[in-house]
Amino acid sequence: MAAQTSGDAKTVRIKYSKSAIGYKKDQKATIAALGFRKLGQTIERPDSPALRGMIRKVMHLVTVEEK
Repeated sequence: MAAQTSGDAKTVRIKYSKSAIGYKKDQKATIAALGFRKLGQTIERPDSPALRGMIRKVMHLVTVEEK
């Protein structure tokens, strides 16, 4: 399988839009693993199956925009 270069890799923009207070610890850990530190923060990550799984787990706390 050929490795993707940074030029043709798809990216996903994710915004932390709702607080994780009151949700399970594993969801809070997923938010931290995605790289969020503050509410309202936006990050951009290369698309991968692992990233999609993390997004699916906290879909109710984030908004996603594909690039």
